[in-house]
Formats: sequence, C-alpha cells, structure tokens
Amino acid sequence: DVSGALCISQAWPGMARTIYNDHKRFLETYLTPYPGFFFTGDGVYRTSEGYYQLTGRLDDIINISGHRLGTAEVEDVVTHHVAVAESAVIGYPHEIKGEGKMLSFLPRNIPRGYGTATLAAELQELISKKIAKYAAPDYIQVTHRLPKTRSG
Repeated sequence: DVSGALCISQAWPGMARTIYNDHKRFLETYLTPYPGFFFTGDGVYRTSEGYYQLTGRLDDIINISGHRLGTAEVEDVVTHHVAVAESAVIGYPHEIKGEGKMLSFLPRNIPRGYGTATLAAELQELISKKIAKYAAPDYIQVTHRLPKTRSG
C-alpha cells in the first residue's frame, strides 16, 4: 500500500515529445521532476495486491493560509458520504487566506426532510475530521450537473 506520483519509465507510441515553441517547459514539466522518468502529473495509489488507482492531478493544489491542499483529496473524502454521488472542489481568491475553497456536489439518496444546511454541516465536519479544519470549504453548493471534460 503506497501512494505517490505516477511516472512512466519508457516511452510509448504517440506520447508527447515537446510543447510547441516551448521545449524547455516540456522538459521542466515532464522530465525534470523525476529524472529518468516521464512525470504524468497524476497521483496514484497502489494496493498491496498491485492494483493502481489514480487519485487526481497533482497540480490541482489550493494554498489556504500556507497549507497546500489537493482538490482530489477533499473530493475523495466528500464522496464517501452516503448522500454524495460526485463532487468538485475549486479555489477562489480570498482576502485573508489567499485562497478559499468552494465545494459543489451532486446529491444521491438524500432522505426526505434532510435539509441542505444539515448536509453541508455534515460534509464540513467530515472534511475537518478526515483531513483538517482548514480543509473545510467556505461554500458548499448542491448542483444537478458538474462540468466534465470530453473523457468524463
């Protein structure tokens, strides 16, 4: 059981070889962080059985009062709540903390009479316990659709 950065040791057909008009940036981004390996930019968890699970982009970092926090970390904790199907965390400029967090989530199986304020409080408490108090979002929004990339 180990987690870290996903790096590839050998080239494969069709992989990027440069960034147009900025080869130095390509080298700094993908080859310099882990010499001898191609750094994908993704975090990964490997189980003791040898299975790999992508944990999210390592560059999706929010800096809250000097604490660096990955958005995927918070999203993972939130989706463990029974009433959350999917979630997304984004940073926004904050006068005091530098960056603040906003959590949007797709609800699932919310019990009748269960208010969004109660659910928001539960999610903030869950994040505070599993990660840290500073990781709790400033705003929580229930939504019916989250933005997706072409691949989902």
